[in-house]
Amino acid sequence: MSDRLRFRVEGMDCGSCARKIETALTRVPGISDISINTTTETLRLRVAHADTGEQVEKVVRDLGYGITPVGEGAHHHHDHGAADGPWWQSAKGRLAILSGLGLASAWSLAMVLPGYEPWLYTAAMAIGLVPIARRAIAAAMAGAPFTIETLMTVAAVGAVIIGETEEAAIVVLLFLVGELLEGVAAGRARASIRSLSDLVPKTALIERNGSLEEVAAVTLAVGDVIAVRPGDRIPADGMIVSGESAIDEAPVTGESTPKRKGEGETVFAGTINTDGSLHVRVTAEARDNTIARVVRLVEEAQEAKAPTERFIDRFSRYYTPAVLVVGALVAILPPLLAGQPWGEWVYKGLAVLLIGCPCALVISTPAAIAAGLAAGARRGLLIKGGAVLETLGKVTAVALDKTGTLTEGRPQVTDVITLGEATGRDILEDAAALDATSSHPIAKAIVARAQADGIEVVPAVGVMALGGKGVKGRARRRSLFLGSPKAAAAIAPLSPEAEARIASLQEEGKTVSVLMVSDSPAGLIAVRDEPREDALEGLKVLKARGIAPVMLTGDNARTAAAIARALGVESRADLLPQDKLRIVNELKTQGQVVAKVGDGINDAPALAAADVGIAMGGGTDVALETADGAVLHGRVLDIARMIALSKATMGNIRQNIGVALGLKAVFLVTTVLGITGLWPAILADTGATVLVTANAMRLLGAGRNV
Repeated sequence: MSDRLRFRVEGMDCGSCARKIETALTRVPGISDISINTTTETLRLRVAHADTGEQVEKVVRDLGYGITPVGEGAHHHHDHGAADGPWWQSAKGRLAILSGLGLASAWSLAMVLPGYEPWLYTAAMAIGLVPIARRAIAAAMAGAPFTIETLMTVAAVGAVIIGETEEAAIVVLLFLVGELLEGVAAGRARASIRSLSDLVPKTALIERNGSLEEVAAVTLAVGDVIAVRPGDRIPADGMIVSGESAIDEAPVTGESTPKRKGEGETVFAGTINTDGSLHVRVTAEARDNTIARVVRLVEEAQEAKAPTERFIDRFSRYYTPAVLVVGALVAILPPLLAGQPWGEWVYKGLAVLLIGCPCALVISTPAAIAAGLAAGARRGLLIKGGAVLETLGKVTAVALDKTGTLTEGRPQVTDVITLGEATGRDILEDAAALDATSSHPIAKAIVARAQADGIEVVPAVGVMALGGKGVKGRARRRSLFLGSPKAAAAIAPLSPEAEARIASLQEEGKTVSVLMVSDSPAGLIAVRDEPREDALEGLKVLKARGIAPVMLTGDNARTAAAIARALGVESRADLLPQDKLRIVNELKTQGQVVAKVGDGINDAPALAAADVGIAMGGGTDVALETADGAVLHGRVLDIARMIALSKATMGNIRQNIGVALGLKAVFLVTTVLGITGLWPAILADTGATVLVTANAMRLLGAGRNV
């Protein structure tokens, strides 16, 4: 029997830390399925025996990291301890301060006690080096001999042996400061993701026995009714039971204008209720609300490494031993073969070791990917993993669903045409009276339009639905009928002009209903599922970037053609789910990199088959699960934004690798030429690491202006 354990590990800043822990743990018998995520500081593994957990803790502690067990369920009550305090309270901070004080005291004592400098500086160096060396030995014994700590220890001890004690002490201090800066930078990346979960308020007002009671938002159960006052953040995903208000969804979706929402509409945790009092029935527990799911998806996404990241992982595995060999050759060959002074070349060899620290290189990709994923999540662009982020930038064709993706997904009244004396308002009033109590989408569209035009909707009496034909009833002492042109023509013939109007509306992909008053034709109402307001612009941006959009729909060819014409996009209609899948595969065989955008269960197969599947809007859970990403606000423009974010992230990674390798190359040359020494070498590595992380953090601000 095997158990899954979850730990929080403090002090991991980059991939090489994670790999060191992974290598050490794979040697412990009874451990399998190790997954480590440096960004969320989590370690998950499977153990064969319950007592293996203590062994895990010992191994990780010996390597110099803090470790605390976390329950598998306790995922979102972020119990972040000391690591989130100010930097000087962390273990790394304290060690760097101690080492600095040691160096300062050695320097001032050396003024008073000339001749004792080597001993004083060696003692100062030992303050920082002993913990580093302990970690290096623990890692070597656990099967990872080539760690940054090993390079550091060899270089510092070597410097003491050749009499460069002062420099050795400075190098150790700089190394500790560098590690501290890395820790602070990695902490910033973590905080950017966690700031999402801070959007949800900690408390909620719940209705119990007619009075309001304040409770922790985490304890809310599905079905509870909560009160949300104007100006408050909504503490849970839910449905409005009573009240109406404008909801500011900017924190979750980035949508700048508040949306008016009333009874029966859904609201998300973390959004702001601006002007009215609401009563909301909770529809998801705290750990399943939209934001918690976003945070969880982003965290899981970071565990799925991107291909570039895997390449860097493999590269650094061979890179560190190669650096040790080069350092040794630089130290030994010139004195042996050319009779050069040993001291000078051993010193250069040690500097080469320090230049070789792989940290900046190893962190270059994950830092950018973590920042890219977090930047997306803040704007409602969910991307599940580095690999997806990488593929998005290569997309050449986008297959978009029509209903609910390119269009609103619900019909709207487009035309009201009078056939007799009655005005357009009269026609809407009569039609809405018949449809007042119906839940049919077209009926709802007619009632919504009447209300928008300020017409008071009074339900008709004796309303009866005639299967497949329409509805009849009475209002203002007249008999009314609203139904299909065919059913209306059976009651009384329509004029040729009316027939022509109906035909042209149907040509535009609209559904036409005829209103009969006292058995004579009074007017026509046409409805259609209209494109989203940003659909045209979103498709234009995609085309401008050289990406070919194609619309896929199960709808009839006439409706599809009308919408496709309006949006200027190629369309394929009358499709079943398997046809959508086939088309995606056809595009792929033509060598296209295909993104599929859809919102329904019927899209799941095609979403899974595409190179990147993007779920649209709040979409169905199935679409969210099978997709590689999601556009939470259902904007077509966001698809172009997602692709732009991917390109920005991949560009950022290339810059990072360039900075890391470039600085190393420069210092390698200057060291061998004897221009720079040990401490500029370690500064180069620290500097590169900080530059790389800072560059990655730029992504958090990017992506707004697409």
